[in-house]
Amino acid sequence: MIYRLHKRKVTQSHLVFMGALAGAFSLVFAPSIAKAQSSQELDNPVNSQLNLQSIPNSNTNEPIKIQNTELLASDLPLEAEFTPIVDNNSRSESTAERLQNVLNQKELKQAIQPFQPAEDIKLPTSLQKLAQSGQIENRKLEVEKQISTPFTPSTSPTVKILSPSPDSVADIPAATVVLQFSVGANIELRVNGKLVNRDLIGRTETDSSNNLVTQTWYGVSLLEGENIITVRIVGATEAVSTVKVQVRGAPTNLTLDTVEARIPADGRSIATVKGQLVDANGNRSNRDAIVTLNATSGEFVGVDFKPDEPGFQVAAKNGQFTATLKSDLKAQTVRIRATANDLEAYTQLQFETALRPSLVTGVVDLRLGARGTDYYGSFRDFLRPDKDSNTQLDFNSSIFATGAIGEWLFTGALNTSRSLNEDCNCDNRLFRTYQSGEQNYPVYGDSSKTDVVAPSTDSLFLRFERSTGIPGAASDYAMWGDYNTEEFARSSQQFTAVTRQLHGFKANYNIGNFQITGFYGNNLQGFQRDTIAPDGTSGFYFLSRRILVPGSENIFLELEELNRPGTVLERKQLNRGADYDIDYDRGTILFREPILRTDIGKNGEVLARRIVTTYQYDSQDSNSNIYAGRLQYNLARGLRNESWLAATYLKEDQGIRDFELFGVDALISLGSQGKFIAEFARSRNNSELMTDVKGDAYRLEAEGQIFKGLQGRAYYRFADTGFANNATISFVPGQTRYGAQLTGKLSESTNLRLQYDHEDNFGIAPQPLNTFEDLFAPRVVAVPGSKVDNELTTILAGIQQRFGNTIVDFDWIHRNRQDRIPTNSLTSKSDQLRSRLTVPVANNLTFQAQNELTLSSEKDTVYPDRTILGLNWAVLPGVNVSLAQQFYNGGQFEGNSITSLSVNGEHKLGSDTTITGRYSILGGANEITTQGAIGLNNKWTIAPGLRLNLAYEHIFGDFQARNATGQQFAQPFTVGQAASSIGFNGGDSYSVGLEYSDNPNFQAGAKYEHRTSSAGANTVITAGITGKISPSLTALARYQQANAANQKLIGLGDTANLRLGLAYRDPSNDKFNALLRYEYRKNPSVIPDTILLGSGTGSEDHTFAAEAIYAPNWQWEFYGKYALRNSASYLASDLLGSASVNLAQFRATYRLGYSMDLVGEARWIGQSENTETGFVVETGYYLTPNLRFSAGYVFGKVDDRDFSGTRSAGGAYLGLTVKLNELFNGFGLQKRPSSQQKESVVQTLLKHKNQHSSQQQKSEGMGI
Repeated sequence: MIYRLHKRKVTQSHLVFMGALAGAFSLVFAPSIAKAQSSQELDNPVNSQLNLQSIPNSNTNEPIKIQNTELLASDLPLEAEFTPIVDNNSRSESTAERLQNVLNQKELKQAIQPFQPAEDIKLPTSLQKLAQSGQIENRKLEVEKQISTPFTPSTSPTVKILSPSPDSVADIPAATVVLQFSVGANIELRVNGKLVNRDLIGRTETDSSNNLVTQTWYGVSLLEGENIITVRIVGATEAVSTVKVQVRGAPTNLTLDTVEARIPADGRSIATVKGQLVDANGNRSNRDAIVTLNATSGEFVGVDFKPDEPGFQVAAKNGQFTATLKSDLKAQTVRIRATANDLEAYTQLQFETALRPSLVTGVVDLRLGARGTDYYGSFRDFLRPDKDSNTQLDFNSSIFATGAIGEWLFTGALNTSRSLNEDCNCDNRLFRTYQSGEQNYPVYGDSSKTDVVAPSTDSLFLRFERSTGIPGAASDYAMWGDYNTEEFARSSQQFTAVTRQLHGFKANYNIGNFQITGFYGNNLQGFQRDTIAPDGTSGFYFLSRRILVPGSENIFLELEELNRPGTVLERKQLNRGADYDIDYDRGTILFREPILRTDIGKNGEVLARRIVTTYQYDSQDSNSNIYAGRLQYNLARGLRNESWLAATYLKEDQGIRDFELFGVDALISLGSQGKFIAEFARSRNNSELMTDVKGDAYRLEAEGQIFKGLQGRAYYRFADTGFANNATISFVPGQTRYGAQLTGKLSESTNLRLQYDHEDNFGIAPQPLNTFEDLFAPRVVAVPGSKVDNELTTILAGIQQRFGNTIVDFDWIHRNRQDRIPTNSLTSKSDQLRSRLTVPVANNLTFQAQNELTLSSEKDTVYPDRTILGLNWAVLPGVNVSLAQQFYNGGQFEGNSITSLSVNGEHKLGSDTTITGRYSILGGANEITTQGAIGLNNKWTIAPGLRLNLAYEHIFGDFQARNATGQQFAQPFTVGQAASSIGFNGGDSYSVGLEYSDNPNFQAGAKYEHRTSSAGANTVITAGITGKISPSLTALARYQQANAANQKLIGLGDTANLRLGLAYRDPSNDKFNALLRYEYRKNPSVIPDTILLGSGTGSEDHTFAAEAIYAPNWQWEFYGKYALRNSASYLASDLLGSASVNLAQFRATYRLGYSMDLVGEARWIGQSENTETGFVVETGYYLTPNLRFSAGYVFGKVDDRDFSGTRSAGGAYLGLTVKLNELFNGFGLQKRPSSQQKESVVQTLLKHKNQHSSQQQKSEGMGI
C-alpha cells in the first residue's frame, strides 16, 4: 500500500478535526469500504498522488515528512486513524491520502507551524499495525537523491532504467534494477526477452510533484556474457527503455604483459609479469585458475604454486595474476609464455646491457729458473724428455676485466699459458660446459652454480656490448670467443638457416631499422650431419664419427609423416645435461628418457620420429674457416607483428669440399593471427662424389584469417636436386610441394575443411648404408642411388560436428598418384574415407577411434587402410598419458600393427631440480648433479614428490616403406640430407621410471628400459641417489648400463658405469673439508669399429680418488690427495692385460706472521713401468697483501724403463706473483661506500634529554 499526503497549509486544529472525523467514519464504514470499490475515480490521478516519505514508528518520535513539512508522530491526534480505500484500479488509497485530499480543497494562507509534542497522544491503531507489518521497507527516503529530472507535463507516458548503467559489467549473474516511469503506468520488465517475475519488486516510491514512480527490482537473474534489459509500458508503442549489461563469464582469452619494458641483464634485477583471464566479451573474468609461465631466459622467483608440474605455476585470483622474473647475464629479448588450460598468451621483455662498475681481477706470475722444473706448471712440461735445463724466464698471467666504457660494456679475459676453456685434464671444449659424468668428483657438498661469461677455445676473450634502446632490437656487440649463430636461424629461414657452435669473431649492429650481423670462425674441423631412427630406448646411439669436437653438437628430435617424407611437422632442440649425455670420444648419446619410434598426428596420421645431430669431428685433412653476413631491414619489431626483409651469405672452406650459400627471406605479419613468408636460397659445393654442384630452393607460405570464421593457408616449396645445407631442418632434395587449405566455422558446433596438395618428386634416392666402408668410413653426403620421378595430387573435404562433448569427423580423401618410372609401379587412383570419433569418457579421460577405409576399387599404393583406438588421460596440466593401438589392413603394411603407451609432457627444471646461482653448502648437490646423476625431469606425479614415467611401444612388422621419395631401409644412421631413406624394424620396447624429490635432503631416481626385436636386444638401466647423510656429509651414487640402440649394430657388449661420491663440508666450521670418489667402468671405449677390427671385445677399470684440506689454525694448512686407477682388457673373455697407476700428493703451508710463509710439497706417480717423483720447498714474502716475492728449490726424477730411461732435474728459482684485485690503491675494485660517522655518546644523551623536555612541555600545555 502507498500512503500519500499533499503539501497544504493547515493548522493543528484542522488536523485534529479531520482526524476525529476520519476515525469515526472508519469505525462505522471500514468493513464495507474495504470490500467495495470507489464510486468515483479521480479526474486527475497524477495530481492526486504525492509520496509519503516517512511513516513514524509507534514507539518513537520519528518525523513524518510531507514534502518540505516535517511532522512528529506525537503531533498526530489520537482520533486520526487511517483506513485504506480500494479504487477501480485495485490501488489502495490510504487515510493519509484521503486526509490530504480534504486539505487540498481549501488553500490556507498561513504557513504551517511545527507541531508541539503531546505526550498523551498515541499513534493510531491502524497506523501501528501497518508500521509493524513491515510492508514499508524504508522509513526515511530521500527523494532528492533518486529523482534527478524534474517532471515536464506531457501527454505521453515515459519509462527509463536508472540502474544498472548502460554497458556496465557485473561480477555475478544477478542485478538490482531501478526503473522510473509515469504514475499509473503498467510496466513489464524483460531480460533477454524473458519476462521478469514481479515478485522481485522490493521498493516503490512516487514523486507526485513530477508524477514519476521509482521502482526497485532485486535479484534479477542475468546470463554470463551480454544481457539486454528492457522495460516497457504495456499498451504504449514508444515507451521502451533498453540497457545492455555484461556479466563476467568463463575465460576465453588470456592476456600477458610486464610492468617493466626492460631490466638490466645483471642476474639480480627482477621484472613483474602480470596477466588476466578475459571472457568472450573482453572483460576480466572473475574465475580462479592456475597459470603456467615459461620464459626463454631468466628465472621465475617466488613460490611455485605446483612445483611438481612443468613450468612455473601461479594462482590467478578473480582472473588476475602476477609473477616475478629475474634476469640472467645475457642481454637479449626474452619471450614469456603463459598457459591456462587451452588458453595461451605471449609477451616480451628486454634484458638490456648492465653497465657495471669497473672490475679487474687476476694473477700475473714471473718465474726465473731452470727449464722444465716448473713444479706448479703443466704436468706434461715437467721434466721434459729433451733434458734441456737452461735457465729461462717464464711469464704466466690470467686476467678478467669488465666495466663500462661510455655506453658500452667491456668484458675481457686472457690466459697466457693455456686456453681459457682448458681444464685440469687438458680438455678444451666450446663454451666450457660439463656434464655430470665429466666432473672430477660426483658431488662437492654444495649447491654452487657456475656461469661462464668469457668462453673461448683460445687464450683470449673480448666483447663490447651496448643496448640500442630500440624496443625488440638485439644488442649491438662485437666479440672474439665462442658463439652460436642464432641470428642466422630466424623463423623465416629454412633453406638459408645455419645452426652452429663456433669460435672466432662475431658482430651485430643496428642502424635504425637495419640490423647487420656477421661472423668469422677459424680452426674449424669437419662438419657432419647424422640422422638416426630411435628404437624406443634412451641409447646408446652411436654417431657415424668418433673424436667429436666437444661442445659443437646440436641435437634435434624431428617428426614427419611416415608415408610422406619432406615436411617436418615438429622440431625440438635438446639441451646437453638436461636432455642427454654425450661421449665425445666414442661418439655416443644417452638420452634422459626413452625415444619412441612413432607418434600420432592431430589428424591421426602416423609420424616417424628421428634423431638429427650435427657436430664437428676431428679431421686431419680439415682445418677450415667460415664467414657469413646477414643484412636485415625490420619493418616492425613487435611481439605479434614482427616483419622484416633480409639477405644472407655464407662461405665455408672445407678443404676438398668448399661450401657456399646465399639467399633472401622475408616475414610479413598479417595482423595478430596471420603471416606471409618468402625465401630463396642457392648453394654451391664441391661434392666428394661429384664435382661442382649447384642448386636452388625457395618457399612461399601464407596463413591467416580471411574473414571471421574462415581460416586459410597456402604454401609452395621447392628444393633442387643439387641444393645442399646440412645445418638446417631436414628436407628432400628434388621435391616440389604446394597446396592450400580452408577451414570454416559454420556454427558453434560445425566446422568444414577443404584441402588441396600437390607433390612432385624428381630427385635421386640415397643408397642404404649397409657395407663396411659405408658404416665405418662415412661420407658427408649420401651416396646417390636410384632416380625417382612421380607426382601425387591429394584433395580432401571434411566436416567436424560436435554433439555435446562428443566430436565426430568425416574426411573424404582423393589421391591421384602418377609414377613415370614403370618399375616402381606407384601409379594409382583411390578414394578413402577417414572417420574419427572423440568421446570424453570421464573427467580428463578421452576415448578416440579412427578408421581409414578405401571406397574405390583401386587402393593407394602407399596409404593402406587403418584402424586406430586410443585413450588420452590428462593427469596434470601439460602431462598426458596416451595409449593407442593401430591396425593395418591391406597395402604394403598388411598385417602390421603399432601399440604405444607414453607419458607426454613439457620438460621442467623446477624448484626441485634446479638450484639457483646462490652459493651454499647446505644444498649438497648442484644443478649438474641433480640433472645428470639423478635424472629428475618431472613426469607424472603420483604422490608428493614422487613421479612415474611409463612408455611402451609394440611394433608388429617392419616399416621400411616404399614411398614417393624412394625405398626406406633399416640403417644404423644416414648422413647428410637423407633422412627420408631410413626406416625402422618391428619389436617391443618398454620403460618404467620412478623419481623422488620431496625431501630437500634426499633425491632419487631409477629407470628400467628394454627393447627386443629380431635384430637384437637392448637393456638400459639408470639409477641415482643423492642426499645429506648429516649436515656436513653429502653422498651420491649413480649407475648406468646400456648397449647399442642403433639398428644393425649388434654384438657390442653392455657399457656400464658406477659412480660413488662423498663430500664433507661443515657449514659451521671450515677447518676440514674432504672429497672422495669411486668409479667402475665396463667397456668404456668399445665402439663398433673395435668389434669388427678385432682389436678387443671389452675392458674394465676402477678409479679411486680422495683429497682433503685441513687448517687447524690461521698459520698451518695441510693438503693431501691419493688416486688409484686399475684397468683390464679382455678378448673373447680372456684377460689380455692389466695396468695400474697411483698418485700421491702432500703439501704443508706455514705462515710466519702476516708477511711470510713457508711451503713444502711432494708428489709421486707410479705405474708398472714408469714412476715420477717431485719435491719443492718455497718461501714467500708479501711486499703488499697482493704482491708476493718467492724463492725456492725444486727437484724431480722420472724412471721410464721402456723409453727414455731415468732422468732428473732440479735447482733454485725466483718468483714474483701479483694479484690484481687491489693493486695500485684499489684500481679496478668496486669501492665500498664510506661508513657513516657515529654520533658521540654525550651528544646522543643530550639530544634524548632535549626531546623528552619538549614533549613534557607540550603535554602540560594541553592540560594532560
